[in-house]
Amino acid sequence: MKLIGTPLDRIDGPAKVTGTARYSAEFVLPGLVHAVMVTSTVGKGRIASIDTRSALAEQGVITVLTHRNAPHAKQAKSGGGVDRYLPVLQDDLVRYDRQPVALVIAETFEAALDAASRVVVRYDSTAPVTRFANGETYTPKDIMGEPPDLQRGDPDGALKAARFAVDEIYTTPVEHHNPLEPHATIADWNGTRLTLYDATQGIFATRKRVAEALEIPVDSIHVITEFLGGGFGCKGSAWPHVVLAALGAKAVKRPVKLVLTRPQMFGSVGYRPRTVQRLALAADGDGKLTSTIHETTSQTSSFDEFIEPSTMITRMLYAVPNLRTTQRLVRLDAATPTFMRAPGESSGSFALESAMDELAYRTGLDPLELRLRNYAEKDPSKDIPFSSKSLRECYRVGAERFGWSNRPKQPRSRSENGMLVGYGMATATYPTHRSAAAASARIASDGSAQVVSGTQDLGTGSYTVFTQVASEALAMPIDSVHFDLGNTNFPSAPASGGSQTAASVGSAVYAAGNAARAKLLELALADEGSPLHGRRASEVVAADGRFSLRANPAIGERYTDILRRQGLDHIEGYAEAKPGSEQKEYSMHAFGAQFAEVRVDPELGTVRVERMVGAFASGRILNAKTARSQYLGGMTWGLSMALFEDTRTDLRTGRIMSANLEKYLVPVNADVHRMDISLIEEEDAYVNPIGVKGIGEIGIVGSAAAIANAVFNATGVRVRDLPIAPEKLL
Repeated sequence: MKLIGTPLDRIDGPAKVTGTARYSAEFVLPGLVHAVMVTSTVGKGRIASIDTRSALAEQGVITVLTHRNAPHAKQAKSGGGVDRYLPVLQDDLVRYDRQPVALVIAETFEAALDAASRVVVRYDSTAPVTRFANGETYTPKDIMGEPPDLQRGDPDGALKAARFAVDEIYTTPVEHHNPLEPHATIADWNGTRLTLYDATQGIFATRKRVAEALEIPVDSIHVITEFLGGGFGCKGSAWPHVVLAALGAKAVKRPVKLVLTRPQMFGSVGYRPRTVQRLALAADGDGKLTSTIHETTSQTSSFDEFIEPSTMITRMLYAVPNLRTTQRLVRLDAATPTFMRAPGESSGSFALESAMDELAYRTGLDPLELRLRNYAEKDPSKDIPFSSKSLRECYRVGAERFGWSNRPKQPRSRSENGMLVGYGMATATYPTHRSAAAASARIASDGSAQVVSGTQDLGTGSYTVFTQVASEALAMPIDSVHFDLGNTNFPSAPASGGSQTAASVGSAVYAAGNAARAKLLELALADEGSPLHGRRASEVVAADGRFSLRANPAIGERYTDILRRQGLDHIEGYAEAKPGSEQKEYSMHAFGAQFAEVRVDPELGTVRVERMVGAFASGRILNAKTARSQYLGGMTWGLSMALFEDTRTDLRTGRIMSANLEKYLVPVNADVHRMDISLIEEEDAYVNPIGVKGIGEIGIVGSAAAIANAVFNATGVRVRDLPIAPEKLL
C-alpha cells in the first residue's frame, strides 16, 4: 500500500475550519483565572519600587506577583542546548526591554489587563549597550558541536592573487517571528502534579525545563499541545511566561491562563539576531573559486548565549580549496535571540549568494553557470560524500520553468510599463537532522488502529503525514488509522525544530507500525485455525487490513479475524528509532534552486516580486500537497525577509519601537504574486529508514538573496543591508 507521498487533504482540516481544534489557550478548566504580565519599560536597570495597591483594589483581582512575593523558582539553566535563562520575578534586575516584572491574576482577562495597567513601576535605569561597537565580542566554544572557526589552505593569499574578487559586508537586521497564535500557557496544579497546556514546539523539552526551574521531578509534569498556530522557532524553548503561569497557579491554587499580547511577543520569546557578515570570494579566469572567507558577527544577550550559525552553509556548499569561516558573538543588553526559520542558513545564504551574484558579474559569467562551475560533488568541509544530492536537477528544472535564459544580461537594461525588470537566482540548502524518537501502534479487533507519539503539529501537517506513514506501515486503509500527538504521556519525541520531525518521528511511526503488523502475522502463522498457518512470513503480503499469500492472494484473512479468533481486543507494537553511524559517513542535506523576477519603480524605489520559482530535492516526500505548502511558506517568508522585516530599536534606551504589526511589516496577500514549486524526485538510502529530508526551512534559504540579486539586475543598485527599503534604491 503506497500511501506515502499521496497529496491527501489535511486530516485536521475539518477540525480547524469548524473551530473544534483546541489550541492551548482554548482549554476550559473549572475555576480558571487569568494572568497578564507587566513588562519593563526600560532596557536595563533595577526596579526601584513597585506599587500594586491600585491594581489590587480593582474588582476581580486576586493577587499581583512581583519579585517580593513570587514563589521560588530557579532562573539559571544547568546545561546548554535550547534552554534559556528565565527571568521569573526572582530579583530586581532588569536585563532587557519588556522583561516580566510583575504578574496580575484576576477572575477575568479584562480585569487582569486593566489591573496590569495600574501597576506602577519605578526604575533606576542605566544606559544599555545596544551597538555592536560597544559590546563585548568573543568567540563561542562551538556551533552545535562544530568548531566556531574553520580554515583550509591559504584563503588570504589566494584572495590577494585572484584575478576576480569580491570583498563586501552584508548585514541582516533583528527579526521577530510573529506566528498567528501568540504564546499561551494554562497551568493547573493537582497537589504536587502540574499540567501545562502550552503553545510549544517541544512538549518534552518544556517539561524538562519547567521541572528544572521549579525544582520538581520531571514525571510530575504533564504537557499537552494538541494544535499550534505556528512557531517558526520562537516556541522551541520554554520562556518565562510558562514558568510564571505555573508560579501563578501555585500561588492562587487555581488554574491560570497566561496569553501574551502582540507587543509582548517582542519581549521574552526570542528573535533572529542582527548579523554583520564579511564575505570575500576569489576566482580564477575560468570562474573557479580559489578562496572563500566568511566572517560573521551576531548578537547575543548580556546574560545568555545564542549563536546564529551563518557560516555553516559556506563551509559545504561550493568546492573551493582555500576557505576560512569565523563566528563571533557580541553581548548586548537585549533579550536572548533564538532559532528562527532556517537559523544561520537564511541569513548566511543572503550574504553568500549575494556575493556569488556579484562575482558572476565581475567574471562575466551567468550566475547559474558560475554555480555549476563550482559544484561540490562531496562535502568539502567534512570530505565525505553526500547521502544524495540532486542540486543540478534543481538548477535545470528551476531555470527551465522560470525562463532563466531570457534573463537581462546587463543591469537596468529592461523595463515594462515604466517599471524596471530584473531576474535573480540563488542556491538553497538545509541540513537533514534527526533525533531519537519513539512511537506505539495498536491494531484493534474492530478494524481500527491508533498510533501515537509525543510530537507536535505546528500547523505544518504532522497529523496528516504521520497518519499516511502509519497506514502504509500497518497496511491498513487510511480512514481506519488515527494518529495522535501532543501529549507527554505518549512515547517521547524531539522538539519540532531543525526540520527534523518527519525524519525522526516518521522513522519511529513506520517502525512501530511494522512491529504491530509483524506481531499480528506471527499469531496467524502459529494459529492452526488460520489459512496462513505454517507459512513463512516471506510468503505473506499485507494490504487493506488483510494478510494473503503472495503467490495466491485468495488465500488469507483479515486482521480482525485473527484478533477475534485469539480473543484479543488489540495487539500493540512499540518502536524506538535513532540515528546511527550514517551521520558520520555521509553529509546529509536537502537542496534547491530559487529564482525571482522583480518590478522596481524607478521614481519611488518600491519593489514588487512579480514571481518566484523554486525547485527542491528533499528526499522522499510524505505528502505532495502539504510539502508544497511548506515550500510556499518558506519562500514567502524569504520575500518578507528581503523587503519588509526589520525590528527597530531605540539605541539610546534599548526599547523596541516596532513592537506591533502596524510598524513591524510583513507581506500580505497583495504582496505575494505567482509562486511556482517543483518537487524533484529523489531517493536516499542512507538518510533515515523512510528516506525523508526536512522541508520546513529550506524554502526560505536563498530566497532573500534571489530577490536582492533580481533587484540589482533591475536597477544596478546592490543592496547589502536588508531589508531592501525604497530609500536604499533612490
